[in-house]
Amino acid sequence: MSHFQALVLNKDPEIKELSVDELPEGEVLVKVHYSNLNYKDGLAVTGKGKIVREFPFVPGIDFAGVVEESSSPDYKPGDEVILTGWGVGERYWGGYAQYARVKADWLVPLPDGLTLKEAMIIGTAGFTAALSVVALEEQGVKTGEEVLVTGATGGVGSFAVYLLAKQGYHVTASTGKESSHDYLRKLGASNMIDRALLSEKGKPLDAQKWAGAIDTVGSQTLANVLSQMKYDGTVTACGLAGGNDLPSTVFPFILRGVKLVGIDSVMVSYEKRVKAWKQLAETVDATVLESVVTEITLKDVPEYAERITNGEIQGRTIVNVQA
Repeated sequence: MSHFQALVLNKDPEIKELSVDELPEGEVLVKVHYSNLNYKDGLAVTGKGKIVREFPFVPGIDFAGVVEESSSPDYKPGDEVILTGWGVGERYWGGYAQYARVKADWLVPLPDGLTLKEAMIIGTAGFTAALSVVALEEQGVKTGEEVLVTGATGGVGSFAVYLLAKQGYHVTASTGKESSHDYLRKLGASNMIDRALLSEKGKPLDAQKWAGAIDTVGSQTLANVLSQMKYDGTVTACGLAGGNDLPSTVFPFILRGVKLVGIDSVMVSYEKRVKAWKQLAETVDATVLESVVTEITLKDVPEYAERITNGEIQGRTIVNVQA
């Protein structure tokens, strides 16, 4: 345990050997079994986004593993745990290492019914999708109604399609990849729409189409989605793959009562985290998880980070950190 492998960012990412003594302070030392690759990880590893500001740095915003040492009464050696959010992989060293030392408050227990691998297939993407679905329900979007998911082949989008369909919504998936239509239908999408129809500048107020929408893209796509919402519809915004601007007008809000709900998975309370993970464990089918995942190792992360920032990744990519 004294030395282990990690992906370390300096000028360029590289696999290095670190000692446990080099890890940051924290109450819990975790042997990391799996991490995963999110869009934010891709920005951090490639340097395309100003995610990481201090170097050297170990990225990876999610991880699942087994407690090795703990000075916290909440965890003991052998406990299986999950970490998502809290700035890990952005401000604090993350999951692209075989060991991580973190604050106990950042962890949640692995829920019954999930393995460490399955938890990382879900990861922040599935967790964010679950929070988005709950938000639509809380705003009155009813099962059986038309719901749009943008960026549907991405991590959050894939889980959003699956969870919405599982709960009885009529799901339309937006994608630019015709080759992904079968994949999205297997997840439960009823209809497809070409993402180009949403990414080009549209009308301030368009024909009413959707009772709810989960947007992972932002920018012009989100503006167009807002313009197409039905009266009293709700859009959740949880991503910026298309840009961080919003070239919209107030018309959808003041003429149709449309609601725009922001989804943040980073600072969500412990209670909401535990509840969401329990629901995911009870809802998600393990065979579906296996159908949406690609497994890689630490040395593969830089290549896949480049691919995810170029929009070339379908579904989920998990990192077998111990391989």
